[in-house]
Amino acid sequence: MFVPREYREPDGSWMVELIRRNPLALVALNGSPEDGPFATHLPVILDPERHTEWSDDLVGVTLLGHMNRANPHWRALTDGCTVLLTFTGPHAYVSPTVYEITPAAPTWNFTSVHLRGTVEKIDSADETLGVVRSTVRAFESEHGTGWDMTESVEYFRSIVGGVGAFRIRVTRADGMFKLSQEQPGEVRDRVRRSFDERGCTRHRATAELMSRLP
Repeated sequence: MFVPREYREPDGSWMVELIRRNPLALVALNGSPEDGPFATHLPVILDPERHTEWSDDLVGVTLLGHMNRANPHWRALTDGCTVLLTFTGPHAYVSPTVYEITPAAPTWNFTSVHLRGTVEKIDSADETLGVVRSTVRAFESEHGTGWDMTESVEYFRSIVGGVGAFRIRVTRADGMFKLSQEQPGEVRDRVRRSFDERGCTRHRATAELMSRLP
């Protein structure tokens, strides 16, 4: 991902926060020339067997994910292959009317993190079930209601044969936080206020990030 200097994250914690709040990744793989590229949306989590908490330095981190084994993308994955994971955070359209200057051009403020990593496929049914259970624990803790999976574990076990689980070891991390940094302070503040006044939570989340810029 090309990231102009002014749009780089203020520090690594911004990338970690974006991933934790938006864990549904678009996982992309080149594939063969005959099949073309593969792209699948799926949630990923930090591997609890290797990490107790997120680190601002994402390089070297191991993530867990899983997809349907019937997906051709699963068959295209091989141990050691490189995949790209894209995470999208808050974003919003900027109308030139907000600038209150002429000439001006519209744009789109957005936040995104791209991770590159190498794949290790998991073949064991028990390990795959472990990935599913770890995923439930992680998301119920951060995004759910604390649902107790105990009575559903046997159901998980009955369907795990159709689940393809894998690890991804992150080799590169890039963050893009395009939040009107190229604009004068008073213009950037008008953009931020215009987002904050909207009823849409996406606009307000973008405004909140803009307010944290140095």
